[in-house]
Amino acid sequence: MLFPISDDDLEVDTPAFVTYTIIAINILVFIYQLSNENFTYGWSVIPKEITSGIDIVEPTILEVPGHGQAEIPQAPGPSPIWLTLLSSMFMHGGFGHIAGNMLYLWIFGNNVEHRFGHKWFLIFYLVSGLVGSLAQILNGPQSTIPNLGASGAIAGVMGAYLVLFPYNRVNAVFLYHVITVPAIWVLGMWIAMQLVSGYGSIASTSASAGGVAYLAHVGGFVAGAAAALVYRLQLSTEPDSALKRSYERDPYARRLW
Repeated sequence: MLFPISDDDLEVDTPAFVTYTIIAINILVFIYQLSNENFTYGWSVIPKEITSGIDIVEPTILEVPGHGQAEIPQAPGPSPIWLTLLSSMFMHGGFGHIAGNMLYLWIFGNNVEHRFGHKWFLIFYLVSGLVGSLAQILNGPQSTIPNLGASGAIAGVMGAYLVLFPYNRVNAVFLYHVITVPAIWVLGMWIAMQLVSGYGSIASTSASAGGVAYLAHVGGFVAGAAAALVYRLQLSTEPDSALKRSYERDPYARRLW
């Protein structure tokens, strides 16, 4: 397995303001979550709340095959309850969850932001996250298991990066060594794993006890890749940006487009 730690964009010296702001918001929201458990349960996405439009405030019971029953805490959420589709994008379930997501956003977000521009990147990020959440909801519309995390939106960023910069160099850890490989290798392996895992979650019983929302990953990735493909096909030449100037200074930069 390749674990990315950075990409080779040291020549890009223009700050990606939106990417860094999103990272900061995620960290601040996570700190607040640590002090307020009810916020986590109330403002996460619960599929049944979205499909019914009703805020579930009492604990629900889940039948877990082979393990009996499990109680899922609930708490009051926003009004209207559909706002959880937005709030859940900035929430996380633990230190490992937020650390992994923010690392991927830091690595891949700045390039995509420079290509789309600040305003359109923000819109793109939020839409990718919404598509990811809706994909997960469609898989279990009556589920009362809370879903949270920036994974769908970040998967969209990774999908766009794969389309726009497939041959950008990515530094990754492989068998205790740091190697440099084209982005298409790293991101291609990642989405392949999500597709396989997502198929397993579709085939499993609806009474699962939760875990990784693989379909949110797949939905966000597909949305991001599709948006980037449409955008790129509309461009006749490389737009003037920090990326273009970086490519002009780096004769070894390789791009498919």
